[in-house]
Amino acid sequence: MKSSITLDKYAPVGQIDERIYGSFIEHLGRAVYTGIYQPGHPSADENGFRQDVIDLINQLNVPIIRYPGGNFVSGFNWEDSIGPKDARPRRLNLAWQTIETNQFGLHEFMQWLDKVHAAPMMAVNLGTRGIDAARNLIEYTNFPKGSYYSDLRRQNGAEAPFNIKTWCLGNEMDGPWQIGHKDAVAYGKLADETAHAMRTVDDTIETVACGSSALTMPTFGSWESTVLDIAYDRVDYLSLHRYYGNQDNDTPNFLAQSLDLDDFISGVAICDSIKARKHSKKTINLSLDEWNVWYHSNDHDAQDAKWQEHPHKLEDIYNFEDALLVGSMLITMLHHADRLKMACLAQLVNVIAPIMTDENGGAWAQSIFYPFMQVSTLGKGTVLTPIVKSGTYGTKEFAAVPYVDSVAVLNDAGDTVTVFAVSKSLDTPQEFTIAAGDFQFDQVTLSSQFAGYGLKETNEDGHMRLADNTSYYLADNGVHVTLAPASWNVFQIKVQ
Repeated sequence: MKSSITLDKYAPVGQIDERIYGSFIEHLGRAVYTGIYQPGHPSADENGFRQDVIDLINQLNVPIIRYPGGNFVSGFNWEDSIGPKDARPRRLNLAWQTIETNQFGLHEFMQWLDKVHAAPMMAVNLGTRGIDAARNLIEYTNFPKGSYYSDLRRQNGAEAPFNIKTWCLGNEMDGPWQIGHKDAVAYGKLADETAHAMRTVDDTIETVACGSSALTMPTFGSWESTVLDIAYDRVDYLSLHRYYGNQDNDTPNFLAQSLDLDDFISGVAICDSIKARKHSKKTINLSLDEWNVWYHSNDHDAQDAKWQEHPHKLEDIYNFEDALLVGSMLITMLHHADRLKMACLAQLVNVIAPIMTDENGGAWAQSIFYPFMQVSTLGKGTVLTPIVKSGTYGTKEFAAVPYVDSVAVLNDAGDTVTVFAVSKSLDTPQEFTIAAGDFQFDQVTLSSQFAGYGLKETNEDGHMRLADNTSYYLADNGVHVTLAPASWNVFQIKVQ
């Protein structure tokens, strides 16, 4: 089978905001405790941060990390997480029915971010709390000194303000599972009023309003319209959350779910309809601040005993087909670089995560680690509008699924094109052509593949590796290469 992508240097999709390579740490399961924070571990530093985990995270080049939730935030009192550790209260984590010790809190998170070279995306509790707690929190984090909460921060050891610039106004407030769930009118008013109070303290912040938790939510569309009609002038981004699973063991349909994600992101048209109705000059962009594959651990989690400290929860062990879908989802996100400006792979460690820690004290990379690492490292610059030709197949949900997903990125220097491609053909190689279009190709500097593994194969023993694809050749101002069946592929080409 044959497929191709033709580059057009004069038709950019948009500049990539590298915050689309963000991630997420929630007080859930072992994401924090025995994940990023484990005093007494052989690799732990003086703050209890695991250096082996930090080393893996730094390979992912994650620029922004959402915290502290997630569903957890809707019952969270931020004041519990500051001050002397021996005075911090133990609380019931109602979202996940566990015990939260608060031994890792706001100051620890900010110190840890320095180690992983990331900025914070902080969420405020609009479930059980609201305007007052949010304005106190931003006074604590962002006001220099001379007020009650800023001086309390200084008393707790942080003389300089944290200057947190990105704030989520609650989490999944459209979901009936959410503590403090609200209808669209009530949430829209609360988000608008909270953003107003927070901006009064610091007018340089960005705010993210809750959009639909999934494309399948019965309120999808009407929720966004109502919330933005109320809060449009005081929010900057609308959030989206999307997870996929292969419960039916239907791999062709599972790998096609990137088409569903494309439809979901295309819902940005709702934002533009509100903009037009309000005659506004302001554009609301999107934050896909939760996304991943999630289904492997569901049965185990349903049997968990309640009210434990940091139990094993949502610990999906990812296989090779999961990595292929994650790669296709990243490609889809890049196709929307003009409006998708932030995204958070949920989550970062142990909880539906690319990085795991085990009972023996080790840390290891899951299959999904590899496509994410390559895109976050190499996917910088401007996305080019692709002209893609590919054969298609049909599934129970999708009539025409391309066998090859691909996207091209031109770096800021204008001298290198990076092409990411996923072959969804499970048993037949694809003859893939990268046509130069208006470019002149000089040489291929990278030709790599993640291929040759069984679809259900996992990386618990650490044997998975990226490999060279030596099948490429340059001819007729194009790169011609064979894509292995079921493969993730990356090519870098020097251009003029």
